[in-house]
Amino acid sequence: MRDRLVSQRTALTNQIRSILLERGIVVPQGRRSLLEALEAVSSGPDGAGVGPRVRLLLDDMLDQWRTLDRRIVALDDEFADMARNDPAARRLATIPGIGVLNATALVAAIGDGRTFSRGRDLSAWLGLVPCQATTGGKPKLLGITKRGSKYLCKLLIQGARAALPSLARTPTPLGTWLRGLLSRAHGNKVVVALASKLARIAWAMLRNETDFAANRLVAV
Repeated sequence: MRDRLVSQRTALTNQIRSILLERGIVVPQGRRSLLEALEAVSSGPDGAGVGPRVRLLLDDMLDQWRTLDRRIVALDDEFADMARNDPAARRLATIPGIGVLNATALVAAIGDGRTFSRGRDLSAWLGLVPCQATTGGKPKLLGITKRGSKYLCKLLIQGARAALPSLARTPTPLGTWLRGLLSRAHGNKVVVALASKLARIAWAMLRNETDFAANRLVAV
């Protein structure tokens, strides 16, 4: 439900930008820039060249935007309460790149992780491992599969992308592993590899009921 609300908000803001662009108003990327542009159109003496009917439509769209914001924030607060009250989600939320949203989604989807016999099985279920083709007994890794839990996969990749810069600078085994990957692979591939690693860490923590330990990350 939260993902649907976020998609609706994104579509709405894109439509607002398009309406402004059609009237010669180019808005830089970012929420604040768009809000400032709407305020200038609404409060300007002549609407910054925007007709009165379009100004009313933009005001209505801004009200919809704020309503979506409130609903998303309410769900985020609910997820935060769930993470505080659930021991498993609270542990997972301490993993860099996981956070409250991913932690609660993982616990809701896989429980204690005992459905999977190993961390790689969870990564495969999520769609975070490469497809394989075997010819003459020699396996060849292909692209990342599009199967699996698309929602969880997307969340983990977003979390990994946000955490990658800071994790790659750490003097931990994970930081060393990431720096090595970055030196020989495209950044997007490293993000997916990190997302897969984080999923395996989450599985191990759920299965063994252990706490997060940075120095043991690469061994998982």
